[in-house]
Amino acid sequence: MTPYESLLQELPTIPKTWLITGVAGFIGSNLLETLLKLGQRVIGLDNFATGHQRNLDEVETLVTAEQWQRFSFIEGDIRNLQACQQACEGVDYVLHQAALGSVPRSIADPITTNGTNICGFLNMLVAAREAEVKSFTYAASSSTYGDHPGLPKVEDVIGKPLSPYAVTKYVNELYADVFAKTYGFNTIGLRYFNVFGKRQDPDGAYAAVIPKWTAAMIEGEDIHINGDGETSRDFCFVENVVQANLLAAVTAAPETKNQIYNVAVSGRTTLNELFIHIKNALVENGVNYNREPVFRDFRPGDVRHSQACIVKAERMLGYSPKYDIRSGINSSMPWYIGFVRA
Repeated sequence: MTPYESLLQELPTIPKTWLITGVAGFIGSNLLETLLKLGQRVIGLDNFATGHQRNLDEVETLVTAEQWQRFSFIEGDIRNLQACQQACEGVDYVLHQAALGSVPRSIADPITTNGTNICGFLNMLVAAREAEVKSFTYAASSSTYGDHPGLPKVEDVIGKPLSPYAVTKYVNELYADVFAKTYGFNTIGLRYFNVFGKRQDPDGAYAAVIPKWTAAMIEGEDIHINGDGETSRDFCFVENVVQANLLAAVTAAPETKNQIYNVAVSGRTTLNELFIHIKNALVENGVNYNREPVFRDFRPGDVRHSQACIVKAERMLGYSPKYDIRSGINSSMPWYIGFVRA
């Protein structure tokens, strides 16, 4: 039995109170679904800047009425300290997911990205420390590796940030470290690598590549690839991310705290390969796509290649990703088809 499987058996016997910021978003709603099914009490905080009420509504249909009663929602903004303080009251574990993602969005509007990702993060640190929560786990980002060319990416070797978004996520790590050294408030940061899965929004200018391409293929539209298609990413299915968050939240060993961990599968998939994976998964679900991709210029701020070393998370947290790129896409496809055709 893996540490995660053991945790899934243990949690229902000791219900705790969890706070998920960004609960109406993609990753937040997946965390919510899992925790409610495990009999936990959950407080959710979201301002619906990028999250959606439909995500919460969907979770409600997937859990029992009794489980749903254990969820309470606060509509608020992490840029408001009082909202953060209210949300942290009586909380055991914080899973801080709220942020403005997207490199292009940060380039177009660095001020809003900074306000949410840095000021909002600091508010959450202050509120969680004041509330004396047991643990604080936050969403870090692989963008922190910046221009460092080494592969696979190892947590203690980074380069210079390539976008305002990357700057904000690196500052989160710096603030977390300072809070540990100054106040004795330990946190765990999880550097996500290209997360995908159900409830990831395919709409909008800043949609991630997998939902955006999948929706376009279902609709029979052109697929645009930035560059030559050989740019590679370490795509990570959302269920792996849920596992990492829960393991990080409950870890008790002092040496696991005030650390950064990569969360990925330690794989490399090029955009050209990704196109084929999505196309094949659609065929298996009765959707044929016959167009070839359209290539265009590289996008400013993008990293050429990304791959994680996950040895640290495996060794210190017991992380063991269950889904690779193919199984994750296959698992997600029925949801995407249903969403696009709804």
